Amino acid sequence: MRVANQSGRLKLVGDGVGVDVEVASQGRFTSDPQAVFDRWDEFRLWAESIDFHGAEPIVESDLQAPVPRPGQIFAVGVNYRDHVEESGLSLPEAPFVFTKFPGSITGPYNNIELPDGSVDFEVELVAVIGRAARHVDASNGWDYVAGVTLGQDLSERQLQLSGPAPQQFSLGKSYAGFAPIGPVLVTPDEFADPDDIGVSTRLSGDEMQNSRTRHLIFPIPELVAYLSSILPLSPGDLIFTGTPEGIGWTREPKRLISTDDELVSTADVIGEMRHRFIPSRHHSATSSARSSTNV
Repeated sequence: MRVANQSGRLKLVGDGVGVDVEVASQGRFTSDPQAVFDRWDEFRLWAESIDFHGAEPIVESDLQAPVPRPGQIFAVGVNYRDHVEESGLSLPEAPFVFTKFPGSITGPYNNIELPDGSVDFEVELVAVIGRAARHVDASNGWDYVAGVTLGQDLSERQLQLSGPAPQQFSLGKSYAGFAPIGPVLVTPDEFADPDDIGVSTRLSGDEMQNSRTRHLIFPIPELVAYLSSILPLSPGDLIFTGTPEGIGWTREPKRLISTDDELVSTADVIGEMRHRFIPSRHHSATSSARSSTNV
């Protein structure tokens, strides 16, 4: 099953067409794409009977974030062995977790305001929680996932890495638009193997990242188990699962995002996101901090 947020309305998607869920269900489910996660199991059963005959084409430019208002956004750092190596770090013994704030969510084709500093790309598979999860066993982790979507963990490296430990990971990764997701959410059964999904990044036509989620150090079921052992996970929460090697910050010379660039992110079955960047109308917090500290 594939679902989308088209102009703020929940759609079931099939072969380029979409069924409006509120209309087709005669109001049983609302048009709100976020609300459906609280009734995900019931929704999946209902959706099995939907006929796409006569459905209207999906308008790509109208697609928005399939999870527009997540309550919690978890992000996992250095979760691919090759990314650990390019970052000069040691293999983690447990998932390294930080947060992205919900205000950073944007859609799959929006323009993104580029702040001052050093903005980098990190393509990631994003898991969406579909059931309340607490103390989940890893062997059952997929049972608590509504589906997966594609994401970019955009990062302004100067703010992210500023100051002594603990550094500003969450702020540096949470500028407006720094958590684009989409274009659709896909349920795990749509994949030949949901633990082996290809993800890639192209920046202005040049391939930067290309890997598969089978290389995750901590795959999605283990992340669900680990996080739910610490706090409750709620329907509609997001887990950004980590990025593979190829980020711009560790390249020599560095390859960071500019307003001349187009960022294209791709995942098997899920599809493609495309983003362009526009100049910031305001100086960033990083710029102000550098000015005040002469760093």
